[in-house]
Amino acid sequence: MHISVEPSILYFGTPVVLLSTLNEDGSANLAPMSSVWWLGWNCMLGLGAKGHTAQNLLREKEAVLNLPSVTMAGKVNQLAKLTGSDPVPPHKVAMGYRHEKEKFATAGLTAIPSELVTPPRVQECPVQLEVVLEATHSFGTRPDKAATALAFEMRVVRAYAEPGILVPGIENHIDPDKWRPLMMSFCQFYGLGEKASYSILAEIPEEAYRPVPHMARS
Repeated sequence: MHISVEPSILYFGTPVVLLSTLNEDGSANLAPMSSVWWLGWNCMLGLGAKGHTAQNLLREKEAVLNLPSVTMAGKVNQLAKLTGSDPVPPHKVAMGYRHEKEKFATAGLTAIPSELVTPPRVQECPVQLEVVLEATHSFGTRPDKAATALAFEMRVVRAYAEPGILVPGIENHIDPDKWRPLMMSFCQFYGLGEKASYSILAEIPEEAYRPVPHMARS
């Protein structure tokens, strides 16, 4: 029999993203997050409304979503309790966070130029997505409480992938048997295992899902 439960969080499993944005002084900020999902060439990001990364997004309206592989968990941990906010908010102090401006250097990651947005990409991440802000929505609002989170609707304007994760001989197709993203489930890191079963949806050509070009990139 199932029983009623009230977990503190509902992180049932989503990819980890290293989100690069620009600080107010033009320097780069890099923050790990995992409240993200995609539909076509658009995606939604969930972030705390008062966080440094959220404020950068609201001001600059662009970012890069860098997707680490499962082998990069150590790098993500080096960023996990760092914040660009100075002073560090009291609730983050209580959780062990500290201020760090040079996050790329601290985690031993390499910043490389983007092509269509200003924030840099993370060279070590096998997938990098340049995105621009389309809309912002208050999230988790209640009549008795102001929203503490924001949902950012982003549009991907350019995508990059390491050649080693592509399907040989087929242009623009990422091979799910080679791409091994770092996943988060209930604040723990996991990787994808072997393919569990054949999916009947795989019979539909992947190109059938491609959005109209001007919708994706204009």
